[in-house]
Amino acid sequence: MKTVRIGGVPEHFNLPWHLTLKSDAYKNEQIDLQWQDFYGGTGAMCKALRSGDIDIAIILTEGITKDIIAGNPSKIVQTYVQTPLNWGVHVAAASPYKTVADLKGTKAAISRYGSGSHLMAYINAQNHTWDIKKDLDFEIIKNLEGAIKGLTNGDADYFLWEKYTTKPIVDQGVFRRIDNCPSPWPCFVIAVREDFINTSTPALKSILNIINNKTKDFKAIQDIDKAIATNYKQELNDVQEWLGITEWAQENISKKVLMHVQEQLFALDIIPEIVNYEVLTHHI
Repeated sequence: MKTVRIGGVPEHFNLPWHLTLKSDAYKNEQIDLQWQDFYGGTGAMCKALRSGDIDIAIILTEGITKDIIAGNPSKIVQTYVQTPLNWGVHVAAASPYKTVADLKGTKAAISRYGSGSHLMAYINAQNHTWDIKKDLDFEIIKNLEGAIKGLTNGDADYFLWEKYTTKPIVDQGVFRRIDNCPSPWPCFVIAVREDFINTSTPALKSILNIINNKTKDFKAIQDIDKAIATNYKQELNDVQEWLGITEWAQENISKKVLMHVQEQLFALDIIPEIVNYEVLTHHI
């Protein structure tokens, strides 16, 4: 039995992984796939890939692109979710801020530097023609629980996070969502450490085959909307709306799309250079 360590955020996007784990699909291929939830998001997973604590990450496209260019010894082997991520722009319920324009020059809560919440704050600023150097400021809050405390206590002023994940917090009257900021590219990819690719390609192929077979038919699973609502404590109508706009993928990210990601990150001075497609990807 080969042990493989994989990480992802504890969100509804990753339910297909948990369903395949429950079915013993990997064990039937002599693979002991060990899942780890990363509440710190992309930045925490990048760190775990670098240290070798995990072999595979289900990770935001922009975050892993930045980190591979910065030296992370990993490759993107496949797109996982094809559609953009719908980031909500949140403030504390009692905050005086009513619009995104009100947030110009205030402090954004981010899980860590290099995280999705950090990088999307730049995209949000660009969308509203802010001065990137003057109008952005950051407060590290580690995770969603940290954001709740940070915004409520006034340590930070706004927070970008996937809007369906934060919807229950909005419904509870803790956050207000004042805008949306969709990522301008496919949101999640599967990234794998290079040493794992080099030594364990057959196991990696088996893992990808299993998860791809599940995601192809995921939305057709009977009562999958009810299962998501129960498991992730969300309203059924919110889950149904989310399922209607979300598409999984079974192929690697295209050169055109990855170039677009890099061009955006480079224009925002988030990456120092644009690299070749082959530097970032590996085709299994």
